[in-house]
Amino acid sequence: MTPAAHLIGAPGETGLVLLDHPDRLPTAVWCGVVTPDTNAEDIVTLGGHGVSLLPEASTIWYGRPGLAGHRGGTEPGAWSTRFMPLDVAIDEHGARMHAHDPVAALGLVTEIERVAGGLLRIRHTITNTGTTPYFLEALEVVLPVPDRVTEALDFTGRWARERVPQRHRIGDGLWLRENRRGKTGFDAATVLTCGTPGIAFGSGEVWGVHVAWSGNHRHRLERTPLGRISPTITTLGGGELLLPGEVTLGPGESYATPWVYAGAARDGLDGLAARFHAFLRATPAHPHSDRPVTLNVWEAVFFDHDLGRLRELADLAARIGVERYVLDDGWFGGRRHDAAGLGDWLESPDVWPDGLAPIVEHVHALGLQFGLWFEPEMVNADSDLYRAHPDWILASGGRIPPEERNQHILDLTQPAAFAHVLGQMTAVLAKYDIDSVKWDHNRDVIEGGSATAAGRPAVHAQTAAFYRLLSTLRTRFPAVEWESCASGGGRIDLAVLSLVSRVWTSDQNDALARQSIQRWTAQLVPPEYLGAHVSGPRSHQTGRRLPLDFRCGTALFGHFGIEWDITTATDADLAALERWIQVYKEHRALLHSGRLIRLDLAEPGAWVHGIVAPDRSAAVFAYVQLDDLDHEPPAFLIPGLAPDRRYLVTRIDPGRRPDYTPPPGPVSGASLADVGLSGPPPAPLTTTIVHLRAA
Repeated sequence: MTPAAHLIGAPGETGLVLLDHPDRLPTAVWCGVVTPDTNAEDIVTLGGHGVSLLPEASTIWYGRPGLAGHRGGTEPGAWSTRFMPLDVAIDEHGARMHAHDPVAALGLVTEIERVAGGLLRIRHTITNTGTTPYFLEALEVVLPVPDRVTEALDFTGRWARERVPQRHRIGDGLWLRENRRGKTGFDAATVLTCGTPGIAFGSGEVWGVHVAWSGNHRHRLERTPLGRISPTITTLGGGELLLPGEVTLGPGESYATPWVYAGAARDGLDGLAARFHAFLRATPAHPHSDRPVTLNVWEAVFFDHDLGRLRELADLAARIGVERYVLDDGWFGGRRHDAAGLGDWLESPDVWPDGLAPIVEHVHALGLQFGLWFEPEMVNADSDLYRAHPDWILASGGRIPPEERNQHILDLTQPAAFAHVLGQMTAVLAKYDIDSVKWDHNRDVIEGGSATAAGRPAVHAQTAAFYRLLSTLRTRFPAVEWESCASGGGRIDLAVLSLVSRVWTSDQNDALARQSIQRWTAQLVPPEYLGAHVSGPRSHQTGRRLPLDFRCGTALFGHFGIEWDITTATDADLAALERWIQVYKEHRALLHSGRLIRLDLAEPGAWVHGIVAPDRSAAVFAYVQLDDLDHEPPAFLIPGLAPDRRYLVTRIDPGRRPDYTPPPGPVSGASLADVGLSGPPPAPLTTTIVHLRAA
């Protein structure tokens, strides 16, 4: 029987050509951007047999296998598989493929779905059809990319320095990015991307994958020379990282991988980012209202919760145009410092003798929303909860794990611990009119074993319990907006983003450092999710002093907020901050709905980025001078607009530094992209921002 070729995808989207075999799993022959002329039969004729989405050694595969597991030596044939297709349904919308290996006694279901934005998402489900336990070690999704791919880009990072890009040339062998932190991680690969030589923001062919999982996970890129059997094959993929003994499938039990999202674009990194942005904007959790200007009081008061001072902050915030007020850490239990109180989600009688009502009601009376901070998955040893239940923490071997940030991780896989947190959070959210919750996670998982698993690893189960807890609270309190924070940007992935409407991009509020963090976090997440706050004049994280206009111009391109004791601000600074808030409110609808454009400039001290409206009728662009320039400022190029339309140009940053007046226009979109505006005069630590409107 001749294998049948199938194309999944529509023109302009990421597509996949599958070859349906009668005696083995379907193979992916091609992955790329579909055009009206894409022909599956031609691709198969020219492209060979491809690679299975679950590579198996039994099909002459010498690379990393898609499945690893065994039955403890009781059934020697179970460690290697040869799945035979049972039922394969493939059309342009996706695929669902059932297969079985009678020797290994395993069933397999592979699902492929087209989703918004022109992405594909894929997952495997493995089922133990035997009579003995199956010890699962790894199950990963793999996709082919073409031979012309030569460069790889992904991310690393640390606290307050998330999503640092790193590039390398692809060679033979395996590039494996593993995260074992029990959450997505500061150093997560985020989007593992590969492309043609010289990939840039606006040019080059790119392919990227993202593992949508908030626990341990892997991203993989492998170039495998197969010798006489087939030419070199390059693959991208990933899955959950399972710790030893973490998933054991009893007879009839199943395990499903996280969704692995895959995208391809012919217009560079911005084209790939646009796919992820469009996907997130189509999800139910995406914010459907204007992103409110937010004041978070953390860097204003830290743990010093004084009602009079907090009211004064709210009064000033309302006066300058703030729309949401967030009370951060320190309102509960014995939380007068960071070594006590976590786990006791009750208003502290020491600082809130009348409960939170006085501040909640005051904030609402000013017309502001009220937000509240929680860290539900954590517990301090100095807490009533830990003293009563020291066995309610993730631990291994009877040892108490080393503390990190003076805290342990509450084992949410234990039903009583889960019920405790759910009950206390429900009581607070039901008692007060809370508009938003900032959900934090301030330490990594070390020796994450659980009593519910007889001490075996439980990071997978803990991650699932986190999703279940947040989902339950979302159902109980549908009007509350949820924000993901993990010491800043340590838990940002498409799984958690299906449940929240905002992420805290980084604890780094230094605007100069924030420029890079926001620039690269946007490779996955659109600006409206990215919490971006104006700090005080001196950064709490770096000690650096930065101009107010630079701080505001940086925050403008995210979900704008303030984290500063504004009671210490001068009248001039408050007036300037108010003007910036007005600019944000005037343009946020565009900033939070358009296509992100980032430019690669030869001058390292200057960056250009902007947002273009979906119909290309308008845009907002920033010319950022990060440092003193080596040469005269390069042109202020503005690509992405309609080439044949003409645009009026208006400068909108209130500070007007440096002194620069763009030509008012009208100027054609083609000229703006090819020639650009003249660059602003040299002026380190400035943002020159223009609005363009079709004439």
